[in-house]
Amino acid sequence: MTRSLTLLGATGSIGASTLDLVRRNPDEWQIEALTAHCSAAELAALAIEFNAKLAVVGDEACLPELRAALGNSGIEASGGKQALCEAAARPVDMTVAAIVGCAGLGPVMSAVERGGTIALANKEALVSAGEVLMQAVTKHGATLLPTDSEHNAIFQCLAGNRIEDVARITLTASGGPLRTWSAERLAAATPAEAVAHPNWSMGAKISVDSATMMNKGLEYIEAYHLFPVGLDRLAIVVHPQSVIHSMVEFRDRSTLAQLGPSDMRVPIASCLAWPRRMETPLAPLDLAAIGQLTFEPTNEALFPATRLAREAIAAGGGAPAILNAANEVAVAAFLAGHLRFTRIAAVVEEALHRMSAAAPQTLEDVLALDRDARARAAEIVETSALV
Repeated sequence: MTRSLTLLGATGSIGASTLDLVRRNPDEWQIEALTAHCSAAELAALAIEFNAKLAVVGDEACLPELRAALGNSGIEASGGKQALCEAAARPVDMTVAAIVGCAGLGPVMSAVERGGTIALANKEALVSAGEVLMQAVTKHGATLLPTDSEHNAIFQCLAGNRIEDVARITLTASGGPLRTWSAERLAAATPAEAVAHPNWSMGAKISVDSATMMNKGLEYIEAYHLFPVGLDRLAIVVHPQSVIHSMVEFRDRSTLAQLGPSDMRVPIASCLAWPRRMETPLAPLDLAAIGQLTFEPTNEALFPATRLAREAIAAGGGAPAILNAANEVAVAAFLAGHLRFTRIAAVVEEALHRMSAAAPQTLEDVLALDRDARARAAEIVETSALV
């Protein structure tokens, strides 16, 4: 049976992986809407290829180019923030939410308020607006399917089990490309070195987050909201091979782990086919060829981001949103050559110390706090540049 799909963030890496799977299963999906920030020509080509009903650019200035590229295809075109939310509110069988950053918060909330099934790949929705989002999910009867490889692994391990029986959830971390570096060498790390992830092909920002371990800190916050077992039953372990994507230990001391290739098409396929399974083009896992799986504790002396994330959850209020916003500003400064690698976490920690905020009650509260935290982090960066 053909199912309808809206893809928010069609031109990013998650969007490309999603469309690759749809392309391989053309009889199973009807594309309702595709969106992008701009990339009008690429978005139009995808909309035409997949016979989408609607194409939306978040940057309204790109709308004339989108309309021109769509030509006489008959595909509806729209632009702007409100248009993204309207696209997300369209009734479909599944929405893949892959818009990067806080720009994705409004569309995710629109899909939730419709009571839809959402494959969630937008970190900010849970990191910055976790309580607001989860309350909306409960209120509107929406279904969240986690698309991050780690959270999807946990989701799979929990299938058929009770959350009350969970003794511990362990997120695995690759450790990133700088895992074995000394403090002195880390201080001189370049953007090119920080984005050279050994296992995953990702964008620059998330690659730097992996190098600082902040990506795992953000995932820790997401897991806290998705899987309500409490802080004391959430853990992180470094697993350089990135074969085990996460583990769940139960109170009888059985531990279930999800293993798979380092390819986002695996967790995306899990969401698209849920509660069934679908074929992917990936080679079977060859454990004999891999040879060994190793594990290490996190080194929070050199990579304090996971500590900061844990402290932000414990502090509550707006702390997670402040952490996320400050990190984005600091990473951007590092990638631009204005901040040392080791100062990224320092900027985040200082922003958390300088700011305090009550827990956001609405999406507007989240966005206002995000703006304030970015401004404060930018001030800190100015005094921290290349120190």
